[in-house]
Amino acid sequence: MLGQQGMKTGSKGVPIRYDAVESCLRKLSTAAAELEASVHMPRIGTGLAGGKWSKIEPLILETLISDGISTTVYDFD
Repeated sequence: MLGQQGMKTGSKGVPIRYDAVESCLRKLSTAAAELEASVHMPRIGTGLAGGKWSKIEPLILETLISDGISTTVYDFD
């Protein structure tokens, strides 16, 4: 998944591109359904990409969860 442009916050804001993350999650949801697979991930988009979990979580709910894909998000310390 490529959901960011660059790695540093600059004059154009944070690198995260929420529309790209959503597009990737939709494709992932389709593939997981075809494979009858579950999805496991960290809190994507919130590290170097500079994204906010409050914007990422709804994307996961609207794509993977609403499609019935079993999804686990790990919160690392």
